[in-house]
Amino acid sequence: MDTMTNWHERLIRKTTRPTLVTTYRYWVWVAFLVAIVANGVFQYSKQWSEGLYVTGMRDRISWGLYITAFVFFIGISHAGTLISAILRASKATWRAPITRIAELITAVALVVGASFVLIDMGRPERIFNVFRYGRWQSPIMWDVMAITTYLTASVIYLYAPMIPDLALYRDRLANKVGFIRRFFYETVALNWRGLPSQVRFLGKAITIMMLLIMPIAVSVHTVVSWIFAMTLRVGWNTSIFGVLFVAGAIFSGVATLVLVMATLRRMYHWEEYLTPKHFLYLGYLLAAFAGFMIYVNINEYLTEGFKLEESGEFAFRQLFIDDFAAMFWFYVIGGLIAPIVIMLIPKTRTVAGVVVAAILVDIAMFLERYFIVVTGLRVPLMPYEPASYAPTFIEWSIFIAGVALFLLLITIALKVLPMFAVWEMTEEHELAIARQTEPVLQTGYEGPAPGVSGSPGPDGLTEGGLS
Repeated sequence: MDTMTNWHERLIRKTTRPTLVTTYRYWVWVAFLVAIVANGVFQYSKQWSEGLYVTGMRDRISWGLYITAFVFFIGISHAGTLISAILRASKATWRAPITRIAELITAVALVVGASFVLIDMGRPERIFNVFRYGRWQSPIMWDVMAITTYLTASVIYLYAPMIPDLALYRDRLANKVGFIRRFFYETVALNWRGLPSQVRFLGKAITIMMLLIMPIAVSVHTVVSWIFAMTLRVGWNTSIFGVLFVAGAIFSGVATLVLVMATLRRMYHWEEYLTPKHFLYLGYLLAAFAGFMIYVNINEYLTEGFKLEESGEFAFRQLFIDDFAAMFWFYVIGGLIAPIVIMLIPKTRTVAGVVVAAILVDIAMFLERYFIVVTGLRVPLMPYEPASYAPTFIEWSIFIAGVALFLLLITIALKVLPMFAVWEMTEEHELAIARQTEPVLQTGYEGPAPGVSGSPGPDGLTEGGLS
């Protein structure tokens, strides 16, 4: 019989395994990512010395791949804040195994995303001028302050619920890790002993951060959208961008969370904790947000197209039938329609199906960010030929290095930080056992409770999907 003690010890072993066991594959993967990041640094050194002329950007198209990456990474950072906070606030019992991964994605994506703003600047040291001479009327100033606040709040929101698990690592791994990591755990655990006063204080802190992080997260991507929407340019000058950007951020954030979960589940055999139910529910979220994105896009393009002006005609033609048509229709069909279809068909409503949907969503949302940035700048402001833009090898190298840095930071975090909220998962498991035994006390029924081994749960879930 699998007792609570056995379950808890198995959870601890599974959680600490990435910290204690390092295979050659791990070092090969790290070396591969470091090489890509190093190449990106080398290419950026060329850009630093020769200027932005080495990129495809010019005076008429001054934003490109870098700003696309900035918007995309800031978007996927919503995986942790909104998803984790909303699920925590709604007391969703299935959330515990995924919240830590989601919160880590938030912090890492923010660091990488913000770095692309510096990369896009010809003179990155001048970022300090924003704080010294910035005008509060500027959306760029709003964006800097919003992202700084968001990053600070996200790190606190990641760290606070992790304190009991860092104390667990301090106590369990004291003789199994080196001096540096032992010192790190002793320091960041803040003398946590699980005392009632500490538990009460932590609970209040998590509640406060949960309530703060949701409006902060929504405001951040709204402000990011205002950098475009506050500009008098065809394709950008719209009041719906705030809703579109926030919904798209959550959409791509859920997709990224699914991909990271699936990778860790396969690598470390966490199938017992990252179950098909988690992927199913996240797949439903993907389908729901895909439907909402379709609605918002119809609102945007129908209202603009119905009263089409001359400059608007150029913007529509380049999206629907000309230069960017392939990107646009992949975004619509592959990124918005396909996830709904995948979740509607029982045979594709599986872990693999949700992963495929997540891949399509992330690609589509990156393309959407790209054509929003570039097409808005291509529309001629005067009667001259539209400008063209294509990222150079240096831009692609730096962008790929940013993706590699995102993966590298998560890979390093695996060796240091607990990826599961052990204390929350333990509480939820105890409550689940209590709920399962409750009918026996009330009715005398001695058969297996729904969802327990030997009886299909209410969703009929199996490892392959729905039975």
